[in-house]
Amino acid sequence: MKQITKSAALIAAASGVVFGIVTPLTASATGAPAPLKWTKCAGEGLDPRQQCATLPVPMDYADPGGPKIDIAVSRIPSEKPSARRGALLLIAGGPGGDSLADPSGKGQKLPQKVRDTYDLIGFAPRGNAPSTPVSCDIGHDDLSVVKRLPWPAPDGSVTENMAQARRLADACARNGGELIKHISTLNNARDIDSIRAALGEHRLSAWGVSYGTYIGAAYTELFPQRTDRIVLDSSDNPDPVQAERAWLRAFEVGVEDNFPEFAKWASRPGNPDRVAGTPAEVRSRFLALAARLDREPIPWPGANPAELNGNVLRQTMLSSLYDPDDYGVLAKLMTAAEKGTLPPAPPSPPEEALQNYMAVGAGTICNDAAWPKSAAGYEKGVAESRAKYPLTAGMPRNALACTSWPWAPREAPLRVSDRGPSNVLMVQNERDVATPLSGALKLRDAYGRRAVMVTVNSTGHDSYLDNGNACGDAAVSRYLETGK
Repeated sequence: MKQITKSAALIAAASGVVFGIVTPLTASATGAPAPLKWTKCAGEGLDPRQQCATLPVPMDYADPGGPKIDIAVSRIPSEKPSARRGALLLIAGGPGGDSLADPSGKGQKLPQKVRDTYDLIGFAPRGNAPSTPVSCDIGHDDLSVVKRLPWPAPDGSVTENMAQARRLADACARNGGELIKHISTLNNARDIDSIRAALGEHRLSAWGVSYGTYIGAAYTELFPQRTDRIVLDSSDNPDPVQAERAWLRAFEVGVEDNFPEFAKWASRPGNPDRVAGTPAEVRSRFLALAARLDREPIPWPGANPAELNGNVLRQTMLSSLYDPDDYGVLAKLMTAAEKGTLPPAPPSPPEEALQNYMAVGAGTICNDAAWPKSAAGYEKGVAESRAKYPLTAGMPRNALACTSWPWAPREAPLRVSDRGPSNVLMVQNERDVATPLSGALKLRDAYGRRAVMVTVNSTGHDSYLDNGNACGDAAVSRYLETGK
């Protein structure tokens, strides 16, 4: 197994990432998988108790006897075998993230009773190294921080975005191999059931975060009777037609929900990173600076792109709103830009990791649901968004590689229903830039009586044991411990 690294976390921080009724192609169609063979994990900073294994699964569940791919799995066993209930799968966000190191990381934030109750399980979703990896070998410039989300040109033009979409789609068609056609949320859910079976568990509990909530929702839909206690933390809008297009659009609302909190912080007396005297002045100063940088970018050696332009500032804003602890990153950059002297360029993840991340993200988003092909529709949407939501400058309604994707989706998008066990607990911050409350409410409505949602009066992405509060954390911990 390849070394477990921190690249995925670096990518998520740099990117600001992220995102129908089907016939279940069940894992059991391939027969019961062999038990996992656990070995010592490679990598740095891991709990010495963490073990790793590799699980072969079908590349195409419609052809269970066909080619196989590997899924990397990790675990830390229950700390009190006499109290053990089963396995708790940690599902990372993305698309493009993995949870292989999470049993050693965020899993250790769980209360002792939860760690006694479950084996903590992590995995790298299909296409994510060190599972069988996929790469599109995208050009270096298209890996830049402002190309991972589709920021339009300063004048609102989407011409370059459409050209980039073609470049990325063509690169994936040339270099992604057969695997990239089979990367999807529904196949991730099928892989999870293969993991469950290989663990020897009749039912599986899960804690999914961000995009991981969408995978978790897919698992509850395809395999409802194989679910135990399901926690969905910071949930996306499960639009049964648009899928990840709806998540991208949610950024315009999420930023407006969250920027006022940054503006209050950045105008607070005594704050060494104070930007202005009032929240309104912080907003106007940000917009004026972004517009100035659109016209007059500042060279920024070592960055990609090698300049601070308006969209790099906007992307920094978006990334900083994920966690109030990062507000200072945006405030310091604004102050430095106004002085014309920039700090050293932030570190970039290794290019190999970025290539993997971009390919998995594109494969998932484009295979989950079809996107419109015409530039005219994106031009119209971008113009409307820029007028109504100036902070995000039209990005949330712009085009990704899916506009030129060479393959049609093999299945209808996930459609979450109210049919199945009532065993889903949703936890959601009121002010979440990436998965706003308005989108999470749509998932809650789709579940009906299957779910309960705990809404947390807090700011930032990822609620449970991260950017939530003690009240929300206690509610989730109690559910994982007792089922209540």
